[in-house]
Amino acid sequence: MGPYYLGIDTSNYTTSVAVVDAGGSLIYEKRKLLEVKQGERGLRQSDALFQHVMTMPELFDDISKHVDAKEIKKIVVSSRPRPVEGSYMPVFRAGQSYGKVLAATLNCSYQEFSHQENHIKAAEWSAGVNLNNHFIGIHISGGTTEVLKIEKNQRAGYDIMEIGGTKDISIGQLIDRVGVRLGLSFPAGKAMDQMALHNKSFDFKLPISVKGTYMNLSGPETKAMGAISQGGNPHEIAWATFQCIAKSLEAAILNACQSTVLHQVIIVGGVASSAFIRDFLRDSHKLKGIDIYYGDSKYCTDHAVGTALLGID
Repeated sequence: MGPYYLGIDTSNYTTSVAVVDAGGSLIYEKRKLLEVKQGERGLRQSDALFQHVMTMPELFDDISKHVDAKEIKKIVVSSRPRPVEGSYMPVFRAGQSYGKVLAATLNCSYQEFSHQENHIKAAEWSAGVNLNNHFIGIHISGGTTEVLKIEKNQRAGYDIMEIGGTKDISIGQLIDRVGVRLGLSFPAGKAMDQMALHNKSFDFKLPISVKGTYMNLSGPETKAMGAISQGGNPHEIAWATFQCIAKSLEAAILNACQSTVLHQVIIVGGVASSAFIRDFLRDSHKLKGIDIYYGDSKYCTDHAVGTALLGID
């Protein structure tokens, strides 16, 4: 029985809905990846928005088997990428529109959070940990690489300050660009992770460039692309790419914790599901004394579970 909280998230590559109860138990969840043509490295916002609009109805096909609509107390929507002024992406308009229509139809309340808060909440929930009021967040996804100082908002959600990240391309972009050039489908993260994970270390390495809490990844991209053009071993290039990423994260995390005097770190976003990165950071002697948490891999990629959970607060 309810009350229930229905979350909607329409990110760049996934249409998602989820329902939780007042105790934070997941009642229903459904999501669908948007279609990206073979060989392409992403979607235009207009194409992604159109796919969201066309996909949303099928995500509600069987929701009535799990949830009594009369018990839905609140519609909760991811309305922007980050919880800062001026943060905007057209794709989130799809979720906003459906959410407002549902709230008006069901005569229930409506609330908005950011896609980034969705990731943080879902990671904390699925990791089964109650983090301190202040902690470090690492958001690594297809289009985002940010080092964050996070404070739990007393009302709902989080107050987030960006204290690091990348100066050029994101970690997800590096992985996808190298992966697509190697002939993998977009997004290439999962396949690249498996290629890197099942191989021992190689002599070929990519350069590491970290200053404080900021990383530079265009140099590693250039060297990786050069190796591919010269017919380099795809497994060796995949391993070197993930090793470069893991070492860069290691340095940025260490510097962030030292500068803020915080020792709890939660890593969120699609790239956080990488087994290679998790294994590397877990075994890092440099990060001894720092508690690093991840959400369940299922809730690292885009979804609406965190959004629904935020509505309870």
